[in-house]
Amino acid sequence: MGAPARALLLPLLAQWLLRAVPVLAPAPFTLPLRVATATGGGAAPSPRPGTPAAPRADGLALALEPAGGAANFLAMVDNLQGDSGRGYYLEMLLGTPPQKLQILVDTGSSNFAVAGAPHPYVDSYFEADRSSTYRPRGVDVTVRYTQGSWTGSLGEDLVSIPKGFNTSLLVNVATIFESENFFLPGIKWNGILGLAYATLAKPSSSLETFFDSLVAQARIPDVFSMQMCGAGLPVAGAGTNGGSLVLGGIEPSLYKGDIWYTPIKEEWYYQIEILKLEIGGQSLNLDCREYNADKAIVDSGTTLLRLPQKVFDAVVEGVARSSLLYIQPMMGAGLNYECYRFGISASTNALVIGATVMEGFYVVFDRARKRVGFAASPCAEVAGAPVSEISGPFSTDDLASSCVPAPALPEPTLWLISYALMSVCGAILLTLIALLLLPLRCRQGARDPEVVNDESSLVRHRWK
Repeated sequence: MGAPARALLLPLLAQWLLRAVPVLAPAPFTLPLRVATATGGGAAPSPRPGTPAAPRADGLALALEPAGGAANFLAMVDNLQGDSGRGYYLEMLLGTPPQKLQILVDTGSSNFAVAGAPHPYVDSYFEADRSSTYRPRGVDVTVRYTQGSWTGSLGEDLVSIPKGFNTSLLVNVATIFESENFFLPGIKWNGILGLAYATLAKPSSSLETFFDSLVAQARIPDVFSMQMCGAGLPVAGAGTNGGSLVLGGIEPSLYKGDIWYTPIKEEWYYQIEILKLEIGGQSLNLDCREYNADKAIVDSGTTLLRLPQKVFDAVVEGVARSSLLYIQPMMGAGLNYECYRFGISASTNALVIGATVMEGFYVVFDRARKRVGFAASPCAEVAGAPVSEISGPFSTDDLASSCVPAPALPEPTLWLISYALMSVCGAILLTLIALLLLPLRCRQGARDPEVVNDESSLVRHRWK
């Protein structure tokens, strides 16, 4: 059997063996999704000569011999460290000569930024003046998150990822010189890698993001996948849980069974559509639009599963009613209790599938086909029993045709509409003033009983 045939058959054999292993115990949590099956729809277009093949619909997108040799997918296995409480981070080398940094992986933002000045909570920072290849762009940028913010100076420099790429890339990078509640006690990272779409990039969407630069320069497929191995483990802050960020492909050894895909509804965050939430096998019976108010996203930079307030209240009530878990508030410090994370919190603006949930799965961000995939993760086990599972498909006959609220207009559009309305109101006001100031003889004429010509009535009815 030739080497190419073995390279194709070995991953398939591994998948068959994984599926043949019996499940030791039922998972306590399930994630039902209405998704397209892993076969996808329609044939993928043939790649142009010299370009890497597009990801296959069955999820086996690993290119064992990538075009040009720029990427080594197998080297990306176990390239992450961290935990869900403080984030998972990737080692990167920035500048010339290279400076080693640990960079937080965040699928909920789009800027690449590193500490550019000393800070009490970071052990090292990027010294731009020591890099001969750093070029400032003369623009300051501020990024605000759900918790914390930073302000930095925008520039560009060479970056490399030791575990995965054997070449340097020229990318945009912000050096952070001021921050608030961004770098926190106990963190092991000193920068952030935003992997969402350019729509969220600051100061504008015209800024090329890190991943867009990587796709263009390393000529990899527009897809990445992520496994975080902290499910069922305590958050001790040691940052020793492993994980993998596969930039440009999907690694078969990092998942079991099928990959279940669900469409990306809008390309800014990785916004998906949540159709149902169940507690103990019982649906919460909420309008599915409540789950997506005002969006539902997959965000590795958020620790918990965050739920809109109405959904959060229903979940807590459902958990208490199902007797799966007894919830007791902590009344004071110093009590001899062993505390556990519940893993969810209330949110004012989104349902966020954060790291606590993502740790149970191998998550595929297939930007090329506008979909997010979930598969069972081999590392999401405790004592050999899986802590999460995927099931489906399930009936959606009782759901609305669309569970996603109508998108809000972007801020520039709102400003344009506001100025247009102000102009119209101004024109109406000027017309009214002109009518009120016209000589009486110009306003006199045949009286029509259906026409209101009392000045106060005219103004009053106009503004109603």
